[in-house]
Amino acid sequence: QLRFVESGGGLVQPGGSLRLSCAGPRFTSDYDALGWFRQVPGKEHEGVSCISTRDGSTYYTDSVKGRFTISRDSAKNTIYLQMNSLKPEDTAIYYCAAAGYYGDYIWPINFGSWGQGTGVTVSS
Repeated sequence: QLRFVESGGGLVQPGGSLRLSCAGPRFTSDYDALGWFRQVPGKEHEGVSCISTRDGSTYYTDSVKGRFTISRDSAKNTIYLQMNSLKPEDTAIYYCAAAGYYGDYIWPINFGSWGQGTGVTVSS
C-alpha cells in the first residue's frame, strides 16, 4: 500500500499560483504513472495530471493544459504540481496516487485508498 502525503494547498485569488507537493511515492514500473487528482463535494475524484514512470511523459486533463505542470524528483520520492493562472473551478481537495492513463483519461490505481489531500481554494 502506497502512503503519500500531500501539501502546499491554500487560499489564493484567481490568477494566482500554488505549488503542490506529494511526498512518498516510489517510481517503479508496477504502474503506469504517478498523478494528481482532485475532488469536490458530491463528485468523484477527477484525474488532473500524471507523469509516466517509464519515460517521464506528462499528461493533463483539458481544463488545466497550459496552466498546470507536473514534475517529479525520483531521488526525493516526490512529485509536484505547479498550478498557475488558477481559476475558481480549480477549487478542490487535491490528492496524489498511482495512476493509469489513456488518451485524455487519467484514473487512480490506489484500490480506493486516498490520503488526507491538500485543499486548494481559489476565490476573490
